Amino acid sequence: MDILPHEKQIHEYIKAIEHLKRQSQANPLFDSEIDKLEQKLEKLKRSIYSSLTPWQRVMICRHPSRPHTIDYVKQLDSYQELFGDRTFRQDHAIVGGLAKIGDMKCVIIGQEKGFDTESRVHRNFGMLCPEGFRKAMRLMRLAEKFNLPVISLLDTPGAYPGLEAEERGQGWAIAENLRDMMRLKTPIIIVLIGEGCSGGALGMGIGDSIGMLEHAYYSVISPEGCASILWKDSSKNVEAATALKLNSENMLEMGIIDAIINEPLGGAHHDPEAVFKNVRRFILEQWEVLKMIPTEVLLEQRYLKFRKMGILEDVSRLP
Repeated sequence: MDILPHEKQIHEYIKAIEHLKRQSQANPLFDSEIDKLEQKLEKLKRSIYSSLTPWQRVMICRHPSRPHTIDYVKQLDSYQELFGDRTFRQDHAIVGGLAKIGDMKCVIIGQEKGFDTESRVHRNFGMLCPEGFRKAMRLMRLAEKFNLPVISLLDTPGAYPGLEAEERGQGWAIAENLRDMMRLKTPIIIVLIGEGCSGGALGMGIGDSIGMLEHAYYSVISPEGCASILWKDSSKNVEAATALKLNSENMLEMGIIDAIINEPLGGAHHDPEAVFKNVRRFILEQWEVLKMIPTEVLLEQRYLKFRKMGILEDVSRLP
């Protein structure tokens, strides 16, 4: 079991309670003490999880047991995976295909990191190459052709920065996706389920409705990368995470996302089933609204949504 630094005290309480429960199986002497400890444990959890720092929430977002795209795909009512970009090869950092959520037929795409060393290498740690972005766009055009909504799940530390990716047009592939997603004549629902870093996330993140899990993060760069650039010291990731304002409430305040999707106390890995239900509910609610909007209006709203992002300050008037 992977214990995060801020959860060590909670884990000690849990071990003490489990020990007492084993001791009291034949003797109810410890029942009252167990009840007191469980009450204290609940208070401790609420105290710790209500005062998490931005960096602690990044660690929750990166927890090895946090549900990934494949976990969400397994919850679909039906799913048929599609492969390849029809140009170069299959990028295993992205999964996608035809799906059904309740009565809603859709095309779903998502970035996948993997769960252990072998699968992470196979999935390239969720970092897409150009063919991954082109596969995403191929599936989105398929959705447009058959008048199906697009569901895009974001969870990536960024686009793959290797030489071979640059040789195959990494920046161009991302730029094309930004342009073509803005023009796509079908509803697009985005859900940030984990890390949302840089162009790797944005290349699949243009949409009509954007939801973000409570402890996911969305940023132009990772805290470690930011610290390396600003302070020349990647160990200042705690300060960088705070300065970047990358948490869900920051994104909502700045108008970058439309809704925060609740997670169980302590993060999605503590109760994946609850998270699956919350994400499913968000997608279906947004679909009920978006399917009623005429295409021309939908495209104009999508354009204005991204044009309005950000805050402009006149620095020439500052002292």
